Parts: sequence; C-alpha cells; structure tokens
Amino acid sequence: MSSTIAGLINPPSTAAPAAASNSQLGQDEFLKLLTVQLQNQNPLQPMDNTQSIAQLAQFSSVQAMTDLKSSFSSFESNFSVMQSAGLIGKTVSASSVDATGNSSSVSGTVKTISIINGVPEFTLVDSSGKLLTDSKGVPLQLPTSAILSIG
Repeated sequence: MSSTIAGLINPPSTAAPAAASNSQLGQDEFLKLLTVQLQNQNPLQPMDNTQSIAQLAQFSSVQAMTDLKSSFSSFESNFSVMQSAGLIGKTVSASSVDATGNSSSVSGTVKTISIINGVPEFTLVDSSGKLLTDSKGVPLQLPTSAILSIG
C-alpha cells in the first residue's frame, strides 16, 4: 500500500482529526480514495480483478444507500402531509408559543393544512368558525408537532 493511500486510511497523528460525527465513508470520499489508489498502483503489478470488483460493489452499495436515503426522506415528507390532511375538520388542542416565548394551550377545529419549509402546519377556527389569531391578528400557523390531543 502506498504512503498516500495509507495516509488517507490512517492519517498521521499530527493531522487534524476528521469530524467525529461523520465516521462513515461517503460517496465523494470513496471516489477520492479509489482515484488515489488507482493513481498510485504499480503498473507492473496492477490490482487484481477480485479487488476491483469488490471496490465497485462497495461503490454501488454507497450509491444505493444514498438513493435510498433520498427516497425515504421524500416518502417521509409525503406521509407527513397525507397524515396531516386527515386532521382537517377534527378538534385539536395544541401548544402555541407567542412572540415573547410564553406557551399556552389553544383548542379549535383544524381549518387548513399548509406545508411551510417542508413541515405541515395547520390553522384553527373556534366554535363560531372564527380563525384563531395571535396578539397581532395574524392567523396562528401551528406545526403538527404542537398537537397535544385530538378529539
């Protein structure tokens, strides 16, 4: 193994440590490592086919995991929206935080569901059908995570 590849796999102790929170080899890092390995191999003793196939399989696995993560994230967002749509017309109690940071409980019937920055939020109406608003008269937009009870 060349010293360049060894340095990538086991960096010298004087090198700055990698981010501890991301200990897995990502797609970009894998491609960089493979490129360095290919650049530094001995042309008279190239890597055998078994090693090449194993590395390509690893790369395919990394790509598949990346695609799966993206697909699951999309599914999770769509599921959250579908689940939230089922709240329309239901009576809920939710926690509301005002501009000063004070928390209070509000109750009403879910009138609308909106997606704001990928998060489903809802508005409530009181028993007379009037939209619940904050102290400035702006309709309350509450995230579904603020729901305390349904029904």
